[in-house]
Amino acid sequence: MEHPAAVFLIPALAVILDRLLGDPASWPHPVRLIGKGLDLFEAAVRRLGVNLRLAGWGAVLIFAWAAWFIVGELTAIRYLGPILAVYFAYAGLAMGCLLKEARQVARLLDSGDLPGARTALSMLVSRETAGLDAPDIRRTLAETVSENLNDGFTAPLFYLALFGPSGLWAYKTVSTMDSMWGYRTDRYIDLGQGAAKTDDVLAWIPARLTAFFLFIVGRRLGLKAATARGRYRDDARKMESPNAGYPMAAAAWLLEAQMGGPTVYFGKIKDKPVLGPVGATWDRAKLRKLFRLTAMAGVLAALVLIPVLGLIRLLFA
Repeated sequence: MEHPAAVFLIPALAVILDRLLGDPASWPHPVRLIGKGLDLFEAAVRRLGVNLRLAGWGAVLIFAWAAWFIVGELTAIRYLGPILAVYFAYAGLAMGCLLKEARQVARLLDSGDLPGARTALSMLVSRETAGLDAPDIRRTLAETVSENLNDGFTAPLFYLALFGPSGLWAYKTVSTMDSMWGYRTDRYIDLGQGAAKTDDVLAWIPARLTAFFLFIVGRRLGLKAATARGRYRDDARKMESPNAGYPMAAAAWLLEAQMGGPTVYFGKIKDKPVLGPVGATWDRAKLRKLFRLTAMAGVLAALVLIPVLGLIRLLFA
């Protein structure tokens, strides 16, 4: 049985390690293993001619349960288990790596290396970056950083604090599946339905908490939090995703710069809903403020979620 102190200590250590180490490319990572498993599953069901929608829903159940079970068994190993628990908890958080790479893109852009900034940005986003100019790169950075504050940090931390490393990796498995299959293209519209719908449900509460944390920190930083709170919901609801728009719209209004607009995915232009003040551009100063805002919001999320959800977990254990 897990020691009560570990309920709080393991998530806290995970947050610290995420900030200090990020995600070194040379280290093994469970997401890569999950991705390989999903590729094999996809190839098999397409080869066998299985109903893709049913296969996708089945994959959600199978892979999420497998992640929960495997991580639970590994973290229960005597002596080694606590070390593995810290590793799995840390590996499931991605804010440190995201901010490090986003700042690198910003530095390349500020130094005048537009091709280098485009290449570095392509490692962070699924959209095409080859034709982006400097304002578009800054807007794209703002979108991915604000959205992934929830997807890469708040939501995984939420399930880590509430259910431990097993819960985190069940969530991360669904999130990974959604990132690989959750596109509304001919190839994935059926296979990815289960992952997309499940991810929408699992991220619903964390996304709204993320916006709340952004407003608290924004007010502390002297940003127009009251104005942002009054306007962000209408923008957030424009998005196809019921969750992505909340942290994005909150950040857009807090920093008073537009997100959304024409964006190229897989060779096709998609008109994404406009979030924030129309026509207001992202400059160097606003981007720096965004990095600080999201970093501080992540700290606040940890300070709130770890003790509150940890207590709930202990009460119902």
